[in-house]
Amino acid sequence: MKIGQLKPARGATHPKKRRGLGPASGLGGTAGKGHKGQKARAGKGSKVPGWFEGGQMPIQRRIPKRGFHNPGRVEYQPVNVGALGGFAAGAKVDRMALHEKRLIGHGDRPVKLLGEGEITLALQIAVDAASASARAKIEAAGGTITLPAPKTRRARGEKKAKHEHVEGAAVRGRKPKHTERH
Repeated sequence: MKIGQLKPARGATHPKKRRGLGPASGLGGTAGKGHKGQKARAGKGSKVPGWFEGGQMPIQRRIPKRGFHNPGRVEYQPVNVGALGGFAAGAKVDRMALHEKRLIGHGDRPVKLLGEGEITLALQIAVDAASASARAKIEAAGGTITLPAPKTRRARGEKKAKHEHVEGAAVRGRKPKHTERH
């Protein structure tokens, strides 16, 4: 065999389809587009947009107009006060300690302490959130709860500093009045 005798494997290549060039081409007449209709026409206007559903009520009109799923929602892993009985008195309880005791499923996700159950141990607890009843029960037992500092100014109870008005400065987009005219 010589290099000039090489040819593609059987079925690897296909003859070009010459659409609409007579009956002998096999694709004459309607050129594979069927009969008439919007999709058979030439030009850009014949293309139906991808979102068109053939007159069926489209998805953007079917889904609700209001309400949404907040992507910024923090989903806490709940732990009840009654479940903390397995710790020694005075122990430090944080996410990793709760994960090791299998009280939570994930050691890297936020934890909220809830007030169901009773506790008599004085524990040092560090969680991401705690209910008022849980906090009261822990403090009544002689323990402490530490929560992370709030990240937003609003959560910390702070307000924006009001800017002092400078004489001659523009107020709310208006130009300052000129007292002297040239």
